Amino acid sequence: MTPDTSSVLIVEDEPDLASLYATWLEGAYDVETAYDGETALDAVDESVDIVLLDRRMPGLSGETLLATLRERDLECRVAMVTAVEPDFDIIGMGFDDYLVKPVSRAELLRIVEQLVLRSSYDEQLQEFFALASTKALLDAEKTAAERKSSEEYAQLQDRLAVCRVQAGETMMELFERDGCRRLYQDLSPEPVS
Repeated sequence: MTPDTSSVLIVEDEPDLASLYATWLEGAYDVETAYDGETALDAVDESVDIVLLDRRMPGLSGETLLATLRERDLECRVAMVTAVEPDFDIIGMGFDDYLVKPVSRAELLRIVEQLVLRSSYDEQLQEFFALASTKALLDAEKTAAERKSSEEYAQLQDRLAVCRVQAGETMMELFERDGCRRLYQDLSPEPVS
């Protein structure tokens, strides 16, 4: 495993299915499995990037586990991978994506790639806005001559420009992979009948 490898926790009460998913993802990701909600709760910490979560499991359900993860403010992305067809009860559940079983290898890989890319974009945006806020504050408080003579300010401007390009490239990659289609569906007006 390299430091840049994203970690995926598969939470699935059917061991054969969990092993299949793990086999599909191994090599590209650092993969762990948990066969129940309680074990998963113990396994999830800041090092887990993506959780693939079965919705209905004996004991601690996927829904309860998801709520607990969100209460802990863990920054992992969660995709429900379940046989439960979505209904209006999913509103407000707090997952990042929802797949209905059976899922194919290509589908599972696609969703994990999407979630990793979204996480990267979120981090890039956070850094960009932090740098932009710092620059705005210095622009308001320091004179143009002071800013021009500051090496730290020049480095801030350079880093801000790099962040802007990186975030733009990641956004384009999301669009190219059709990752934003579902993210922005609610922004387009519904057809009037």
